[in-house]
Formats: sequence, structure tokens, C-alpha cells
Amino acid sequence: MFPFCHFSDFSILIVNQTLENKLLVSDFPSIRVVNSFEKGLSKSRNLGLQNAKGKIILIADDDEIFKEDFESSILEAHNNYPEAASICFAIEDSNGLLFKKYPSQSKLQLNNLDIFNILSIEISLKKAVFDQLKIKFDTNFGLGSSFKMGEEAIFLSDLKNQNQNIIIVPKVITSHPSISTDDKLNLEQRYYVQGAFLTRVSNDGYFKGVFMKLFFDIKQNKIKINQVFVALKSANKGKEDFLQITK
Repeated sequence: MFPFCHFSDFSILIVNQTLENKLLVSDFPSIRVVNSFEKGLSKSRNLGLQNAKGKIILIADDDEIFKEDFESSILEAHNNYPEAASICFAIEDSNGLLFKKYPSQSKLQLNNLDIFNILSIEISLKKAVFDQLKIKFDTNFGLGSSFKMGEEAIFLSDLKNQNQNIIIVPKVITSHPSISTDDKLNLEQRYYVQGAFLTRVSNDGYFKGVFMKLFFDIKQNKIKINQVFVALKSANKGKEDFLQITK
């Protein structure tokens, strides 16, 4: 993850979801480990946020590779925008290409589409804000849960709903393999999660969100017209199941 120095140069918290006979122990004072016997990505991230130290928290995956100046880029951004509760950065794929289209300059007012498109490894957080608001990742979403995606967008939406500033600074801080959870799910699975996700984040915009998703997927040739009925049926099933488990 840190090809330019030893990893112990940084303050790192590892949440290790494991078995009782396979505990992880750190030999470095700067590297702390929380061994957990629960499963689920959102549960792991909540444990990480709960046990994190320092003023700024960066969510990391173990298969990303950081840029040499990533730390100074993050500190500079938070110093430039002290009012931001969360600053999201840019990432590259393994070939050095941007993961997606980012704004050409810092974006200070994010709409829902911006937030829904943010990945967890782009996110940095001010710990003081998190501690005050007690916002957590929704454990119904993310790998190892009922709905396998959407946990970071829900987290940021909850933060925005608390009138907190979330901004994008399009400075590349890391690279990551291009495959994502979305790539591993088929059409029915994707729209099943989308139905639950839109129900969770939208008070009255569920149908608008589903039809916008369909419009963009058709436009980008991700689905065909004859698949629309299956997609809608899957989204509605996701909505129903989410409402059932959150009664």
C-alpha cells in the first residue's frame, strides 16, 4: 500500500474480521488492530470509526496503493476547507487512468448524484464531526449484508442531512484495481440493491430514482429495452424487502 516508505510510518487501524483462533497482532506501536468476530463491511467500518484516533480519518482498502504525496494533499485540503465535515478525493485505476470523471476544480456544493457516485476510498472525515453526530454506516448495506452496495452513499447522505458540508477535491491520492462490487452483480442483483438503496435515501423520490437509473443504463448500453421489466421488478423486490427488515 505504501511503496515509498514503511507502513509503520503512518497511524493505521486494522479491523480484522476473523475467528477466535486466528487473531491478528501488531508489532508496531503505530499500527493498532481490532479483531472482530462479526461479518459485514459496514460493521467493520463502524468499528473502525469507533476506534479511530487522530483528527482526520481516511477509509482504506488493503488492495489500494497510495501516492507519495497523499498525506500532504489531504492535510492541505482540510486546511483550505476547515468547514468541510468530509472531503472526497480522486483515485486512479491500476493503469493510471482516472476511475471516473471528476470535476476540474474543487466542488463545494454536492447534489445527490455526486454523493451517490462517491466510493469509500475517496472519503476522508473529520473525527470530531463524526463523534458529535454519531452517524454510522447502515449495516443493512455493503458486502456481507442483505444489500451488497450503497453503504458509502447512504453514510454521506446521512451526513448531508445533518447539514454538514461534503466537498470534492479532485486530487489523486491513491490507485485501486478497477473491478467493483457492481461489476460482480448481475442485472437483477444490481436493481434489487438499487430499490432498497433508493427507499433508504429518498422520502418520495423512489420512482424518479429508479427511472433515472434505467434511463442512464439504457443510454450507456448497460441494459437493453427488453430487460426493463426485469429491472423494475427487481427494484420493487428490493424496496419491499428493505421495508420488511426495517419495520
